Amino acid sequence: MNRKMYSTDLSAGQWERIAPLIPQAKPGGRPRSADMREILNAIWYVTRSGCAWRLIPHDLPHWRTVYGYFRVFNAAGVWKHIHDKLRAQVRRAQGRKPTPSAAIIDSQSVKTTEKGGIRGYDAGKKINGRKRHIVVDTLGMIIAIVVHEASIQDRDGAKLVLETFKKGFTRLKLIWADGGYAGKLVDWTRENIHRKLEIVKRSDNVKGFVVLPRRWVVERTFGWLGRYRRLSKDYEQLTENSEAMMLIAMINLMSKRLAR
Repeated sequence: MNRKMYSTDLSAGQWERIAPLIPQAKPGGRPRSADMREILNAIWYVTRSGCAWRLIPHDLPHWRTVYGYFRVFNAAGVWKHIHDKLRAQVRRAQGRKPTPSAAIIDSQSVKTTEKGGIRGYDAGKKINGRKRHIVVDTLGMIIAIVVHEASIQDRDGAKLVLETFKKGFTRLKLIWADGGYAGKLVDWTRENIHRKLEIVKRSDNVKGFVVLPRRWVVERTFGWLGRYRRLSKDYEQLTENSEAMMLIAMINLMSKRLAR
């Protein structure tokens, strides 16, 4: 690497964890000429700094090449594959089994920009944009993500994200949620997803801010994601790109943990 390092660059330890998970170039056609570590450094730079693709520094690969790999890897499920492999490694490093037995669900409404794409108005949060619905394990690692219009209520949006692992995560039996998910969703989850949805309620006798059991874990995950300026708003036109940016942020976080 014949340039000065950026603070967002992958460390040697991170690259050691991620490199084996990057797919080889397909046989036939022009051989891959891009330095994949530098491609990831450029994507990390965009995610962490929040800059536009066209504003990637000139000493990193050309922005069209970087964006091309971002889109191709997303369409091929590479980001999710890397993310899920690293999540299993993080869990093993913590003495846990690769897949969780319990999880927490929550959503976050964020504003969108003039880029276009789907959006809606969240009357409760008074935000015109999209809602990020995530399910995390008890370590705060993401299990599932769905980005949808902010106008969709939490109980309906929860169905979209819960259905994504309907046939997977066989060990997962219990999901915690806040009072916004109470009601018919509890029965729907039991009947359709075959899991127990347990509502963690705030006591009526408690005043002011209080940390709710289990609920703080998913809030901390949103806090981690908030460190990445590209996620301060939803800058993407396509929701699948929004979901990919969240996965990339978590890949960075998990690879740093594993590299320590």
